[in-house]
Amino acid sequence: MGKSIEGIIAAVVTPYDKKENIDEGGFRKIINYLIASGVNGIFPVGSQGEFFVLTKEEKKKLIDIAVEETGGRVFVMPNTGAISTRESIELSQWAERAGADCVSIITPFYISPTQEELHEHFDAICQSVKIPVLCYNNPGRTGGVALTTATLARLAKELPNFAGVKDSSGDLTQVAEMIRLCPPHFKVIMGRDTLIYGALMYGAAGAIAATANVAPKLVVGIYQAFKEGNYEKAREYQRKLAPLRIAFGLGSFPVVVKEALTMMGLPAGRCRKPIQPLNEEKRARLRDVLVKAGVIPK
Repeated sequence: MGKSIEGIIAAVVTPYDKKENIDEGGFRKIINYLIASGVNGIFPVGSQGEFFVLTKEEKKKLIDIAVEETGGRVFVMPNTGAISTRESIELSQWAERAGADCVSIITPFYISPTQEELHEHFDAICQSVKIPVLCYNNPGRTGGVALTTATLARLAKELPNFAGVKDSSGDLTQVAEMIRLCPPHFKVIMGRDTLIYGALMYGAAGAIAATANVAPKLVVGIYQAFKEGNYEKAREYQRKLAPLRIAFGLGSFPVVVKEALTMMGLPAGRCRKPIQPLNEEKRARLRDVLVKAGVIPK
């Protein structure tokens, strides 16, 4: 079913200009920077990409640009999830026509569907496209809405293109159960940057990481060292990455990654309002984290 879905996938930011319009040139520049840094795939229009403040047409535009700019060098996995099944199908079909390698579908949010309703939701989306479909579990940002391991396993057995899950719950036991109970072809992707090494040890196929925008070589280093069997080196990369992920708490999500990219000289821009930039004191603390991570010079 096309490119193998594994490795480090960067949850790429959506850059804006001073008027909060999409900065297409900046988006292309960041994609190329990520590919040059060794990521295996990119994840546009996700949580770090501020999908929640994008119009449907903006999402389609970003998917088109991502596929075009990537040019097959790495795989493209856009988030095409929406509250309604109808809109998610529309975005998924758009991504397929654009040439995306697969899609990731965040569970509906604001509403609280039952597991049977979620099953029907993902079944309909999978039936509407031929490319691989992955579920995106992020209960902390969807009011607790997530597919259970039982529902995941059921869908994976019923639908050939229900290919995996990005799990951002932070529950490593749950991730281990997904790996244990789902079919061997099913890809479990870690969505919590502090747990990449632990998830790989359990058998995860990789990670979708927001920190990969800022420290892609560190994140890629965890995966590459693990694949080489150098577990101590992988652990060391993970330990070095942890303070950067913990620094996300310095501001309202998802501002910290954009502030860090700006310090690095990359055109991330600010977040769309109401999210505000960091104040000077928190910006100084973030700069210190970046220096210690080896991302920027002293």
